[in-house]
Amino acid sequence: MQRARERELKSGVTRSNRYEPGIQRTYDELAQHYDTVIFPARPESPKDKAKVEVGVQIAQRWILARLRNQTFFSIYEMNERIAELLEDLNTRTMRRYKASRRDLFEKLERAVLKPLPATRFSYGEWKKARVHIDYHVVFDDHFYSAPYQLVGEEVWIRATGLTIEIFHNELARRLAPA
Repeated sequence: MQRARERELKSGVTRSNRYEPGIQRTYDELAQHYDTVIFPARPESPKDKAKVEVGVQIAQRWILARLRNQTFFSIYEMNERIAELLEDLNTRTMRRYKASRRDLFEKLERAVLKPLPATRFSYGEWKKARVHIDYHVVFDDHFYSAPYQLVGEEVWIRATGLTIEIFHNELARRLAPA
């Protein structure tokens, strides 16, 4: 069990549990913003993610094999060629399904896709902190005041490009922007 914990992706899953895995807070916020679910694969269970990984492997090998002997003089030129090859790969008929990836996407997935949210996701960095005796918390070598009643309590700090917010307890009750 210990080895399984060491190998899991700590940037996405913070606590390994078969039924209720702990998801990193910013990753969870991203999922909520885009109205989706994070369903992590079990540690040391390669069958959980095999189909996705094989799909990526097919695209990578197919495209790289065609780029192998070509020379590009700009990243723009290379990206343009990759886009052409990707379009070709997606319109190729697969033997097993007797349809292309594009056809299957249009038939099975397009109808259930939702539009993207009107606003962009605002990345926030989370940090656990303790309210000091002078009722301040430290984030990135800066001090921010918190309510004096919380001296000694643990709080969460969320920092975005524009704001610093302080949250208290598991209910994540926002105290105030700092």
